[in-house]
Amino acid sequence: MYEYDEECLKIFLKKQLQLFDEPVAETMEEAEAFLEDCMAVVVDSLKEVREYFEENGTDISDIGNDELEEASEVFALPSGRYLIVEG
Repeated sequence: MYEYDEECLKIFLKKQLQLFDEPVAETMEEAEAFLEDCMAVVVDSLKEVREYFEENGTDISDIGNDELEEASEVFALPSGRYLIVEG
């Protein structure tokens, strides 16, 4: 089980509506439980975001880095890492 740090949880709570029509979590605990349930992933770079999608069979060969970073499943973290949540 992956433990999500405070940065991940806060950003997910703040920006969850970029992926979902309505909030799926209201507290840090709910956010952590939700991220665990959907097996969200934290990666260190945009290159790793690309590798994640490619490994999971998503064709992103025509997508530039800017578009990839703005994908609804990708949450940029202030530290430079990325949280990937597949709804």
